[in-house]
Amino acid sequence: MRHGIVILPENRWRDAAPKWRLAEEYGFDHAWTYDHLMWRWLREETWFGCVPTLTAAATVTSRIMLGTLVATPAFRHPVTLAKELMALDDVSGGRVICGTGAGAGGYDEPALGGPSLTPGERAGRFAEFVELIDLLLRQPETTYHGHHYTAEAVHMRPGCVRQPRMPLAVAATGPRAMRLAARFADTWITAGPPGRFEATRYDRMLPALEKQVDGWEKACAATGRDPATARRLLVTGAAVGGVLDSVEAFRDATGTFEELGFTDMVVHWPRPSFPYEGRPEVLEEIARTVLLPGRDTPAGGRSLPLGGPRA
Repeated sequence: MRHGIVILPENRWRDAAPKWRLAEEYGFDHAWTYDHLMWRWLREETWFGCVPTLTAAATVTSRIMLGTLVATPAFRHPVTLAKELMALDDVSGGRVICGTGAGAGGYDEPALGGPSLTPGERAGRFAEFVELIDLLLRQPETTYHGHHYTAEAVHMRPGCVRQPRMPLAVAATGPRAMRLAARFADTWITAGPPGRFEATRYDRMLPALEKQVDGWEKACAATGRDPATARRLLVTGAAVGGVLDSVEAFRDATGTFEELGFTDMVVHWPRPSFPYEGRPEVLEEIARTVLLPGRDTPAGGRSLPLGGPRA
């Protein structure tokens, strides 16, 4: 099991930088931030851009993977997003994960005055979004004509540090989105049942998660993909709760989700208040007793990062 952490882009960099450094020092494999213009309960609070935040994080870390959670068509165009991610990939030395999702309306789409979309229209737009992102990140030049997006002789040079492209992670809960993820994603992302923001203790969420895992495997079968060729990432904290209640809960959740077939588990950096309220000292203890002991430790007891970056 690999572990990740979400750090909300809500603090000025002088206060945020130490968290990103600690995420790496604590032994997390990947760190993420939300890609929104404004976000849910914190709409009127401080909120910074995702890609600039990750770029700054890349300059204060050296090992940990950095991801968008998740870039959506709500206010992103695949061409401009791909260009920004290619630059971030260069700054980070190939440590970027392109996390994508369909979006669910919220505050981002009305901010740009876009039309309201039906679920079918939203799914169709997302399918083109993912397909074009995949092409742009793989190819030195791309021309694409779709219903929602157009790209005319777009050059992507020098391209991604990792070839044929940076890892692509796709959030999906329904059959159509899961089939899309099965076609393109290196990692399938879920946060549990969609549209649910009242956290239920993780062990009570197992039936819903088992159903999603089964749906993912069926989507892979429908597209002719071996499910073992993709990672499965579970984001906890919104629908799936209780993981950071204690070290024991974190250990138990890790084992429980691993048995269910997940390869990656993500938590949120504890905040002093809702949402994701928690105790930073628990996170520190998890790092000391769970995450760091699994890494190479030289004489003197200081834990060091493992070799190269990992997706």
